[in-house]
Amino acid sequence: MQQQLANIVSEATSAAPGIKTRPEFEVFKAKFVGAKGSMTSVMKLMAGVPKEEKPAMGKLINEAKGKLEALFAETLARIEDAELAARLGAPIDPTLPSPDDFAGSRHPLAQIREEVCSVFHRLGFTVADGPELETEWFCFDALNTPANHPARDMQDTLFLPAGTRAPDAPKKADEAYLLRSHTSSVQIRTMLSRKPPIRIVAPGRCFRRDTVDATHSANFHQIEGLWIDRDVTLKDLKSVLDSFVREVFGNAAETRLRPSFFPFTEPSFEMDIRVPNMGALSNRWLEIMGCGLVDPKVLENVGLDASEWTGLAFGMGIERIAMLVHGIDDIRHFYANDLRFLRQFA
Repeated sequence: MQQQLANIVSEATSAAPGIKTRPEFEVFKAKFVGAKGSMTSVMKLMAGVPKEEKPAMGKLINEAKGKLEALFAETLARIEDAELAARLGAPIDPTLPSPDDFAGSRHPLAQIREEVCSVFHRLGFTVADGPELETEWFCFDALNTPANHPARDMQDTLFLPAGTRAPDAPKKADEAYLLRSHTSSVQIRTMLSRKPPIRIVAPGRCFRRDTVDATHSANFHQIEGLWIDRDVTLKDLKSVLDSFVREVFGNAAETRLRPSFFPFTEPSFEMDIRVPNMGALSNRWLEIMGCGLVDPKVLENVGLDASEWTGLAFGMGIERIAMLVHGIDDIRHFYANDLRFLRQFA
């Protein structure tokens, strides 16, 4: 029986290299361990082996089975590798030039942000920045937002747990930390750190508890503007924003201001534009930003004399501007990381 086992292993080892396909492998395997296989026949002989010889013979059979199983696994793996190689096709020559251009490009939101900042830079504004993790005082209290304002509710604002520490966003008092819901907090930090005149834009990322859909995102980008000086009037606000709109949307763009309400500006307005060459949105009034003259209470909160200084402020969504400029109808495209979409703006 020992010689039979050796012959079986030898025969399988010799035949294995010639097995190329799965059907051949199944026939090859059945020849040895199938119902009528040679290994199966030897194992049946164990019934006639004397009791005292069974341990030794069982050991020999197990060793032979182990060798066969390893041989089967090796053969099957070789067949699978060959099948995969056949599906992949001819090997790639790494010395050939790339069939595609993998050069990176700026994200469409980054492009619009830079364009907007560039427009305001030409109007005398500089770029200011501030922390995304903000405090309740800078984000709400200093901006004259009442304690019972809906924007301060947990269902609208992302508050952080008590005990959160953020050295980059020092507190005014013992207020809560939150993820800023607008970049207006940068205006407050700027007015506290600089003396007027001030003329800044503050682009950055914001966060709200919005349900994501075609026009809403829990993560989005805003750009806020602030101009503090003596004798800043509504005429200055209209002039600055008209210049911005015509730079971005063309000289044919029209603008209008509709009365509105914001806690940090008085009077407050929504600004609409109407553009003749905007595809399906052509010649329709579209809201693009909120704006107004800085509320005297906000100036007092940062230690400025409202009888000496006046100001204007405005804020818009960068995604909103990008969607209008490029005719995009779903904000989620900006965050899907789909190269087919992103390469259109390269």
